[in-house]
Parts: sequence; C-alpha cells; structure tokens
Amino acid sequence: MEFMAPEEEAKLIAEFNKRFPYKVELHVHLDGAVRPETVIDIAKERGMLESLPHKNVDEFNRDVIVTKPSSLEIMLRSFGYFMPIISGYKNAVSRIAYEICEDCAKHKIKYMEVRYSPHLFASSVTDPEFEQTPGSFTPRDVVQTVNEGLARGMKEFDVKVNSILCCMTNRPDWSKEVLELCKEFKDQGVVAIDIAGQEFEPGKHYDDCEMKKVFREAAKCGIHRTVHAGEIGTAKAVQEALDDMLAERIGHGYHSIEDPDLYQRIIRDQVHLEACPISSIMTKACEEDHMKHPLREFVKHGVNYSINTDDPVVLGNTLTDDYKFAQDMGLTDNDIIRGIFNAARSCFASDEDKKKIIKELTKIYGPH
Repeated sequence: MEFMAPEEEAKLIAEFNKRFPYKVELHVHLDGAVRPETVIDIAKERGMLESLPHKNVDEFNRDVIVTKPSSLEIMLRSFGYFMPIISGYKNAVSRIAYEICEDCAKHKIKYMEVRYSPHLFASSVTDPEFEQTPGSFTPRDVVQTVNEGLARGMKEFDVKVNSILCCMTNRPDWSKEVLELCKEFKDQGVVAIDIAGQEFEPGKHYDDCEMKKVFREAAKCGIHRTVHAGEIGTAKAVQEALDDMLAERIGHGYHSIEDPDLYQRIIRDQVHLEACPISSIMTKACEEDHMKHPLREFVKHGVNYSINTDDPVVLGNTLTDDYKFAQDMGLTDNDIIRGIFNAARSCFASDEDKKKIIKELTKIYGPH
C-alpha cells in the first residue's frame, strides 16, 4: 500500500467527508485503532520508551505498519510492539476510548461499533504473546474504563460509539467471562459479543468447543452476535458461525463466496458481511488484483455488506482510504452509500437509535 503525504491525505479526507458526510463503521478494533502518538506518549509516561525499538512516531510506523501483502499472522504480530505498553494501564485505555470518538468526528463517522478483548487490555490476566506486566486491572475494570472514555468522547465530539466484546480463538477459557461482561454491561453501551484472533486451520474450524456454547447462551440472553469467519478460513467456518454460533453478522466473510449454497443463503437471508477491503489485501485473505475482490461480487449480487477499516494502526489506513480503495476497484458513490445504509440497518444499536440513524442518512443521501 502506498502512503500519501500528510497534506494529500488531509485533502482526500476533506473531499470524501464532503461526498460522504455521514458514515457508519461496524468493524474496527479498539487496540487496532490506537494512535501511534498515543503509544509513544504512554511509553514515556510509564518509563518504557527506552526499552522500545522505536522512539518516535516515524520509527513506530516503520516497525508496526504492514506495508505489503503478507498474512493475518504477521499482521497480528504487529500488536506485540505496542500492546505491552497499553495493557493494564487505565490512563491509556481511557485515552484510547476517548480518542476514537475524536477520530470518528474527524472522518464524519457518526455511528461506530468498536470491538476489543477486555482480557488483552487487562493486567490481572496475561497473554504470553503480548507479555503484559502483571497487575490488578481486571477485564471488568477495562470495560468500565472504556465505557467512561467513550462517554466523555461521545459527549464532546457528538458521535455515538457502542462496543462489542471479543472472545479470542486462542483463549477459549476467557469466553465465559466475556459473556458475563456482555450481560452486565448490556445497558451501558456493550451491544454484542464477537470472536477474534487467528482463524483456525482449514478443516478444524470451531468444533463443539466452549465458544460455541457461549454464543448459544448469548443468543438466549438477547445479546447480539458477530463472528470473525471466512477471512483466511474457509466457507465452512462461516457456515459454522451461522448455524452453531447463531451469528447475526460475519466479520469479513470473503470465502463464503466459494460455497454456492452458503453464498445464496447469505444473499437470501441478508446476512451482513463486515468487509474490510485494505485489510483483506494486506492479510492475503483476498487476491491482490482489486478487480477480483469479493466485494465487487457482493455489490453485484445484492449482498448486505459494509466497508470498514479493521486495524488502522497496523494498516496505516483510515475509512477514507478504504472508501477510496473500494472506488478504485470499481465501486460507485452509490455503492458506498448503500454500504453505509446496510451498516445502519444491520448495526446493533437500540431500535430507537437505529431509526434516528436511518432517518438522518435518508435526509442526507435520499432513500436507499
């Protein structure tokens, strides 16, 4: 991916904000949206800067941003550079939540659902992959802190941001606690449960594991469900997410197109696919040839899709960049607007908030 000079990027953002003055984003990770400047600031604040391989934003971007198509594994590895700085530190978690609201305002994202694993931000539990410093900051503390940061940001920047709590594929033992946190904070902006991380190898999928049981329990409790599936995994993973985990939306879902029966079901039932165009190329979930991207087929076949960023800090992208990328692969302004309406209709906001969002979109763009 080629990066623009700051002044060119600012000009592009201004242009796309004028064309798309009301955006909706459903698939972005909180840890994947932290600002590089914030990581450096927090490292200084915690006395950790000297131990880092990067001492400023340019060096951080050099180490963290995935600049050419590689793999999901390599992209996830980038998080190891900065999560130990953020995890377990309340000031950092609060700041990140607040700043994502400011970034929404900058890009005219009026409604967002941001997702994260409470355990990966905590210090009371540790993940060897990220080497958190042990402490007393619990997953529950994380959710409360994120909610407080979002509340401050929403009030100041006049945006609406709800959150989705993630289970992790490599830590099924965390899943029950994630579900309990979804239940506890259901009326405080936590709108759904997800499962993220490295997808299972083809043929393994989710089996009848703890996470499937957790998602079925979530459905019984009226908690919304979205599942990462069909990104680098097979169509079978998407089918399992729908049938065994009762998913209402699918994160990515590109490979569902390889199973004709499943793909027709997705079209028929209007299952929402949270597409992340730039991410899909950089993880090699999709071919590098833009003109062969599944999103083109989604548009053509009437799939219920949206366009999202996924992990801006690792990919060096903004929602403007993904809209531009979609445009480069042949999508029209109307196709992008249709994706915004799709996202609004498929979001997990309250019925009242959803009606307000759709009413505002209709006022700006006309009926879609």
